Order: sequence, then C-alpha cells, then structure tokens
Amino acid sequence: MLKEYDIIVVGGGHAGCEAAAAAANLGSSVLLITMNMNTIANMSCNPAMGGVAKGQIVREIDAMGGYSGIISDKTAIQFRMLNLSKGPAMWSPRVQSDRWLFAQEWRLMLEQTPNIDFWQDTVTEITTVKHKVTGVKTSLGMNVRSKSVVLTNGTFLNGLMHVGQKNFGGGRAGERNSTGITEQLKQLGFLDGRMKTGTPPRVDARSLDFTKMEEQKGDEFPSKFSFSDTKPLKDQRSCHITYTNQNVHDILASGLDRSPMFSGTIKGTGPRYCPSIEDKIVRFAERERHQIFVEPEGWDTVEIYVNGFSTSLPMDVQFAAIKQISGFENVKLFRPGYAIEYDYFPPTQLKHTLETKLVDNLYFAGQINGTTGYEEAGGQGLMAGINASLKVQEKQPLILGRDQAYIGVLIDDLITKGTDEPYRMFTSRAEYRILLRQDNADTRLTRLSHEIGLASSERLEALDHKEKTTEDILKHLNRTSIDPKDVNEFLKASGTSEINQKVKLSSIISRPQVTLNSVIKGLPKEKKTLSTFPQDCIEQAEIKIKYRGYIDREREMANKLNRLEDVKIKPHFDYHKLTSVSAEAREKLSKIRPNTIGQASRISGVSPSDVSVLLIHFGR
Repeated sequence: MLKEYDIIVVGGGHAGCEAAAAAANLGSSVLLITMNMNTIANMSCNPAMGGVAKGQIVREIDAMGGYSGIISDKTAIQFRMLNLSKGPAMWSPRVQSDRWLFAQEWRLMLEQTPNIDFWQDTVTEITTVKHKVTGVKTSLGMNVRSKSVVLTNGTFLNGLMHVGQKNFGGGRAGERNSTGITEQLKQLGFLDGRMKTGTPPRVDARSLDFTKMEEQKGDEFPSKFSFSDTKPLKDQRSCHITYTNQNVHDILASGLDRSPMFSGTIKGTGPRYCPSIEDKIVRFAERERHQIFVEPEGWDTVEIYVNGFSTSLPMDVQFAAIKQISGFENVKLFRPGYAIEYDYFPPTQLKHTLETKLVDNLYFAGQINGTTGYEEAGGQGLMAGINASLKVQEKQPLILGRDQAYIGVLIDDLITKGTDEPYRMFTSRAEYRILLRQDNADTRLTRLSHEIGLASSERLEALDHKEKTTEDILKHLNRTSIDPKDVNEFLKASGTSEINQKVKLSSIISRPQVTLNSVIKGLPKEKKTLSTFPQDCIEQAEIKIKYRGYIDREREMANKLNRLEDVKIKPHFDYHKLTSVSAEAREKLSKIRPNTIGQASRISGVSPSDVSVLLIHFGR
C-alpha cells in the first residue's frame, strides 16, 4: 500500500515536523508517521516560542529554511524582545502563540510541501538488517521500507502520566503512549534512561480577576522571527503576572506526602530549570512568593496557561492552592496539572549528524535525546532531516560548529557531554555568544544552507541585500565628519561629553549613551540620510560599530580553538594503548569516540594534559 521512501519520520511534534520539511525540501521522499494527524505540531506545554537562547535557535532554524520562525510569526498574539537592557548577545525574541493556529499552520505548510506523505499509525519496531535500517513496522501490521528513519517520539515512549497517587499510560493529556520501540532498541544494544517533565493546570479566563494582576504588554514596536517577508504584529494580547503567597505554599506542603515526585513513585529526572511548584517550595523554602505568568492560549479562547505552576499534586491540593493566588480566588479549572515520565536514550550514542553509532541510517531528534523545549527539538529535527537526506543522496553531512550556531552548541553538548537531566539551552552554554546573536543568524547560516540546497535563492538574495545595505550604512558613518556645533547639544541631551573638534560619526555611535536611532532622530541631516534604511540593517551596523573589538576577539579565539577540530581521530582508535593518558580519560574517550581532538577536549574527565598527549600522538 505504501511505497518505499527515502526517509520515514516517526512523530509529528516539533522535531518531526522540521525533520520532514527539511528532508522533503532537499528532494527526499518522506513519510511522516504520527499517532494522531489532528495533533501535528501540538504545543504540548506552554503556548509560546522563543525566549532566552531559545529565540536564537528559532531564528537559526528560519535562517536555514526551516518553518518554525514563519509559523511563529503567523500565529503570534504577542511579541517581546527579552534582555534589551543587556548587550546584543543576550537579546532574545519570544512570542506568545495561538496554540490552535500554530498546529493548523504547521499542518498546512507540511501538506503544501512536495515529497511528504502522511500515515496515521503507531510505529512499534524499526526494521534492520546487519545493523542498518530497512524501514518500520506499525501497530496496524504495515511494513514500510525506507533508506533512513528519524525517531522523534517526544514524551510518548512508555509515557506514564501522574496526578497525585493516580498514574496511567499516556504521551500527553488525552493521548495514549507508544510501546515497543524502547524494548527493541535495547535489544539492538542501546542504553536507555527515564526522564520526567510536567505541565500546569489550564484555567478559565472568565473566572479570573485581572485587576489584581500586573499587565504585561508586548513590545511597542514588535519585531518578528523570520528573515522572510512575514509581517510583524499590529494588535497584541496582554499576558499578566501574579504571585504565590505563604497560604499557597502551606496548602502545597500539606499534599507533599501524596506527591508522586516526593513519594518515590516518579523515577525519572525532572528539568532543573523548570521545576514544579512543589519542588520550588521545597528547594527555595526561604522565598515568600514565586512569580506566576498568566498566559492566554490564543486570540479567541478563554483558556489560560498558568506558567510557573507546573504540578503533579493531587487535584484537590492543586485546586485549593491555586485559589489562594491573587486574582484566582474564583478560578475554574479546565484540567489539572500533571507530570509525565518517558524513555530517552543518552545522546552520547549519536554522531554529530544525529545518526546513531549502533545502527546505520537511524537518527534521533528531540526529547528522545534528553532535551526539553520546542526550540531545541526543532533545531535537532532540522539537522536530523538534513543529514538523513544528505546521506541518502550520498553527499557530505552538514555539521554546525559551536562558533556557527546555538544548534551546533546544542548537538555538540549532547553527544560529547551527554545529559542525565532534561537539557535546556541557555546563552551561558555558548562560549561564542557575541558571534551567535539573534540578529545575525541569517549571516551565519543562510549561505551555508543554500549551498546544500535548502535555503531558497530568494533568501540568499535578501541576505545579500541586507549585507550590502549594512555596509553602505557603515561606509557613511565612517566617512562622515561631524562638527561640534552640529552635535554638542544632542550629546549633552544624551548624557555624554561634548566634542571640541570634528570627529567621524561612527565614533559618536560607539558611545554607550548614543544609539543610531537616536542620532537619526536628533540630527536633522542624518535623519534625511539614514532614516530610509531598514531597521534590521541599522541595528546590524550599530552592533558592528559598538562591539567590533569584542566580535574580533571572539572570532580570533574561535579560530584558534577550531584548529583542534582539524586534527581528526580514527573512528576505531584504541585509547587504551595511551598509557600517558589518565584512566578516566581513556574510559571516556573509548565510550564517546570523538571525531576530533577538539571534541575530545570537551569531554568531561579529559584534562588539558590528556589533550596534549593526544596532540603529540597524532603528530601535532
């Protein structure tokens, strides 16, 4: 019934959707198998995309020709650029999304993408011959052949949901779990583990008193995610902020003896940076209150996501506690919060391409690798889809370096260091974050993606125009001299020292108190010259002037360390022969099997002296 495919993608979440789109747009025939066609790209947790470091990943996905940025723009109800009070390396875009529109737009875009077929079913087995993928088997008895398989199972592998002392099988609320794959992969030699995540109650906005909360509006001049021609928001919906209090904490504490997390019922490790509310009151017992974000789930619905109140406590405790929050006194619940445990496979069993080391042409992406978050999943799905397609076409793989993308940092962290708790991306994980800004994701990645055939020619033309326009702005600022009498009044109003001789306009821009936009507004001559340029090009030019020294220094550091990436290690090298290397290092190197000295240097337990021995051994 179903033909043989180049690639089968298992799972229709964020990782699966990006994997299917990327592979199909590279010319591979793709079958997307999902348990429920109606929940493709469902936002299982909070209705939002982006945030600190996560927003950079979405922009990178978009710069490479993925769909997440476009769909986020089309379905946003609020846009905010976070961390604007800090340097540009920290600026992070985030949108509040319409949950239903988001899933609908994703499905429509996939349906309009040539080379993608769909099949609603549950995959129960990966078929292999001599540790090479040949296809999949499904619960309906289908045997579908393929050259490659991408597993993006999310939280569905042996998923177990917990509400108080009740637990039941499921992948998320209202959906069954997936069984069989874990057991088969273990038979093939894979190591597995167990993780846990949670979600808060959903409540009825009509039962809340928003006058008791702080309104959180979107940006006055909202930007957007995609570098394509999507439109920024004109109208926005507000979120609100409220807080827990001691009464809330006392009620929560009274139910800890029935908490599956504290009673030992839950065995999986939960996310360190997004703990449940009961975990917060125990770990941070000194705090009198915790922030709660009250987030609408769409333009028209009254359903509210109570961000910050994730819990698996019994329903009676959840309800009693949430009613004590200011503005929630008369709250009506749509459904309770719950925790979910699921299987994952330690990602040290993967190559940089996200292909498994044990089975050829089998790729893992998303929460199966121990990550948390739509954005991290989407980035992995994109790269798995790209590399599966490139391998099928017998082309060289695409591997992003740590100095090229947050996606590169994410994948390198996973396969080199592994993770025993849900991995979340932060700007602090990237040693080259001044290079990996959200504003220059297209400069870093679009040309690279176009070379492999993914990013369109239109995107490359737009990038060329942006870079030329930015260069024109820089040339103008570097060659234009400005007289003290024309600028001193503006400088005084800006809170910076006046000048006593002519200086280049670029030197004025380099001052921290002065922005290029303020110059355009404050100096009539420059308003005529520069106000016609696009805002993104003005932003790029200003960053290049203000942070040139930092950028050059970080690039130089990256180039030095990248020399270690040029020193390759044979795949089956016997590290136990290196008696000058520590026993721990020999053990870790034998397990991870790094491709380069650079990757070896990032393995926990491998010391600088061990790296020196490796360099000497390999002729450096």
